[in-house]
Amino acid sequence: MSGRDQVVARALRAGWAVGSRVPDAFATRLLDVAADQTWRARGAGVRQLERNLARAAPEVHGDRLHDLGRAAMRSYFRYWGETFQLPRWSEQEIRDRVVVHDGHRLHDAYAAGHGVVGALPHSGNWDLAGAWACSLGMPLTTVAERLRPEKLYADFVAYRVSLGMEILPLSGAGPSLRLLVERLRAGRFVPLLADRDLSRGGVVVPLLGEDASVPSGPARLAQLAGATLLPITCDYTGPQGAAGQMHLRMHEPVPHVSGRAGAVAMTSAVADAFSAAIMAAPTDWHMLQPVFVADPAVPGRS
Repeated sequence: MSGRDQVVARALRAGWAVGSRVPDAFATRLLDVAADQTWRARGAGVRQLERNLARAAPEVHGDRLHDLGRAAMRSYFRYWGETFQLPRWSEQEIRDRVVVHDGHRLHDAYAAGHGVVGALPHSGNWDLAGAWACSLGMPLTTVAERLRPEKLYADFVAYRVSLGMEILPLSGAGPSLRLLVERLRAGRFVPLLADRDLSRGGVVVPLLGEDASVPSGPARLAQLAGATLLPITCDYTGPQGAAGQMHLRMHEPVPHVSGRAGAVAMTSAVADAFSAAIMAAPTDWHMLQPVFVADPAVPGRS
């Protein structure tokens, strides 16, 4: 394990240990300061974030784009603050912090009993969205990217399990895929992050008007299991704390289209929903990695 990995692991474990005991208002001020310092350091993640935001807000340039990046970093650090505090929130507090739009789309699909694949971008707080579903008694299974060191991965799994989620390791088309299909056929809710390809087996579709490499897994799972494919997005409103809430938006279910070409078409429809939501709330899109084919380190795939 590298020195950097050790520092990150210690920082996250400290966050979980301390964050649950820090008052919301103090935590918000502390996180804003940390976010601003990180933004001013102009590291690779911040620079990539602003390149991504330039696609979400093409009319914004120069200092205004940097200001957008600063606000986005504050939103990203808010995600981490909530991550550290979520374990101490009651189910009612979780529900009170979420404003649901068109919730019938999820509830109706879930009630049909064929399983629901939720496709989400890295916006708002996807852990809070999952905790909200669990608080309603909705059985939920998702995957987790393997992190280094292994103890850090185990901590993240334990954290999400404590919120009521079943977690499977992300392993491409191996056992996780088979198990996810089984869970969907049993009628479970399977939310997956779907705006950045980690498997190198994704597809290239338009996102924010530009070719991007995104995972086709959610569409393939929906095809294989006969499940509903439902784009879901999150964004923040107002201050963090008692009045701070997150909007959870259920978009139109994506119609099924068979075959590989159908999976691409379904994935493109998901990306269209993401594009509209990200453009409406660009600072809540926490994408610090390259996703667009035109950027370095993202090979074009089909």
